[in-house]
Amino acid sequence: MILIIAEKPSLARNIAAAIGHMTKNSGYLEGQGYIVTWAFGHLFSLCDIEDYTGPTSTGRWSMENIPCFPGEFRFKLRPGADKKNDPGVARQFGVIKRLCNRADVDTIVNAGDADREGEIIVRLCVMNALESHKPVMRLWLPDQTPETVAAALADMKSDDEYDNLANEGFARTYVDWLYGVNLTRYATLRAGTLLRVGRVIVPIVKAIYDRDTAIKNFVPDVYYALVSSEETNGEIVELVSQYKFPKEQAAKAQRACDKLNAQTATVTAKKTKKDTLKPGKLYSLSKLQNYLGKKFKMSMDDSLRVTQALYEKGFLTYPRTNSEYLATAEKDKIKTIVGKVAALGYPVAFADKKTIFDDSKIESHSALTPTYKIPKPADLSPEEKTVYTAVLRRFVAVFCKEECVAQKTELTVSVGECEDYTLKGTVILEPGWTKYDDSVKTSSKILPDLNKGDAVNICFKPVEKETSPPKHYTIETLNNYLKNPFREEKAAANDMEDADDAEEYRAMFEGLELGTEATRTGIIDNAVKSKYIELKKDVYRILPGGEFLIRQTAALGIAMDKYKTSQLGQALKKVFHGEMAVTDSVALAEQEIAAVFRAEANAPGSPGYTGAYGDAVGKCPLCGKDVIKDRYSYRCTGHEQGCPCKIPAFLCGKALTVKNAADLLAAGKTEKLSGFISKKGKPFDAALKLENGRAEFDF
Repeated sequence: MILIIAEKPSLARNIAAAIGHMTKNSGYLEGQGYIVTWAFGHLFSLCDIEDYTGPTSTGRWSMENIPCFPGEFRFKLRPGADKKNDPGVARQFGVIKRLCNRADVDTIVNAGDADREGEIIVRLCVMNALESHKPVMRLWLPDQTPETVAAALADMKSDDEYDNLANEGFARTYVDWLYGVNLTRYATLRAGTLLRVGRVIVPIVKAIYDRDTAIKNFVPDVYYALVSSEETNGEIVELVSQYKFPKEQAAKAQRACDKLNAQTATVTAKKTKKDTLKPGKLYSLSKLQNYLGKKFKMSMDDSLRVTQALYEKGFLTYPRTNSEYLATAEKDKIKTIVGKVAALGYPVAFADKKTIFDDSKIESHSALTPTYKIPKPADLSPEEKTVYTAVLRRFVAVFCKEECVAQKTELTVSVGECEDYTLKGTVILEPGWTKYDDSVKTSSKILPDLNKGDAVNICFKPVEKETSPPKHYTIETLNNYLKNPFREEKAAANDMEDADDAEEYRAMFEGLELGTEATRTGIIDNAVKSKYIELKKDVYRILPGGEFLIRQTAALGIAMDKYKTSQLGQALKKVFHGEMAVTDSVALAEQEIAAVFRAEANAPGSPGYTGAYGDAVGKCPLCGKDVIKDRYSYRCTGHEQGCPCKIPAFLCGKALTVKNAADLLAAGKTEKLSGFISKKGKPFDAALKLENGRAEFDF
């Protein structure tokens, strides 16, 4: 007998449907020489700190047992809402354990989802259930159609061949636990309110915080642009000079216009050619989410949920993919799918191109595509129809027989010997694939009907303009940033159309990204639910809770920025490639966490100590009562009786230390302090003084 352990019941049902008639039992199906059972996703979770250290003296979170660095990580059955064992989980694991050790079961199959998380979910079940050695195979499913399941069952590999994937999965689990439990508890105890501190959530919130802070502090610069918008042969020709002048140089800008206007403007070159415009690449998960967020204002959480449902119904391939390419081994399968799509009336034909099939751009999973299984209208909810149609239309565009033909024109207008201006226009002659996929921009700009040698009327004038602030992060721009936080935003936005995307894939495969395709959506949703950020339509904004999280982690010396997170991400990728041991990646995380606890900001009595919630820092000079640290300030305990004494914990981007507060209370002033940031974003130094119980700058 072959025992197949699926990650969840829906996958078990699809596997059983591909096998054939099976008898239903309590917690499993049996027949045709197979037994199919299932987990409920994670049946096991890592043990809590108290499982290693025992309870604290108070029975609550305490500084007594952190940081905690287990010598060996242990797992336990997932607790329920009451923190006790979930009876459903315990019951299903009992079924798995009994089946693993059944005498007639000679082979066990890991049928977790085809990713690192699915790999370790089922491995943990087998590791905790199996009492004697039995061979374990891996069922790797790029989609859940009966054809794919049957083919995968006939071509299984030993689960040992996925050890590196499992090692990376365990390493990520251990590292995220170390950061999450140690730093969340520490920051919460210091701040007096729950702060979720994680390896990825903090840099995500910080990116949005930094962007919104830059927008809030932005002061526009006024400048003069030199612009000519004159009519030639009945059409307006707009020329914008490369030269700009500050607002105080209006006279100089006018003289520059006069100089240009004294010249003769002539068309010195004209190029016209027909060109074939290429469609975008197939969708990765994040590129699909970008499109759905921009076009339909669908959140990342909703788009992943719907795409996952379509995968579980067998209509789409595995969703958590970071690739926009297909594997060369899939060509025969894709030929079949192209045939199915052609039968729907779309003008598609199989094409074997490097822009479609490229093994070097695939880490674990190919791009999202439709499967052999074509849904009927009644099979899909409105949301599912939106997502499925997006994937189908992109597939049609990529394999479309009808090319998009455009006429491209480029005019060069020379203004004497001063400047050359290049005007570009594109007119779509044959829409081709654009009839089916509107997610890729195709401009249709018509240029004036001018030829080489024609004179162009000009009249340059100084036009007052303002510099623009940065834009808030959208689903698309945040996704692009997280895929490679070290890349220019404009370059990231062009990835879909770029033929050469080697830089993007190199960054992903080296682990430079923040989070992964499989985890980012859940982490961003967690940040929204924690009220650190909000998503309205498709725009992210920071919330007061997020501002507090970033300020507090900075004050505690918790440097969870893109640099630290990327360093750890690269270490985890080395585990995946067999270049680093799991224990080495864990040791790296432990070193970083230990450094936080050793930081001056976290050492009571040191000049840099920023205090813990409830710490008494001195006596109020107004009423004589204790002044204590609370969430946002050092506040007199007599405030309920009307005492106004309050010193902010954060002032102009700087965390005020316990020493700063004590100096203000005792002496009424501080020495000159550095690290303040003005509203314009400029650093400055200043002393502080206490006036009527309030801190003020003393320049």
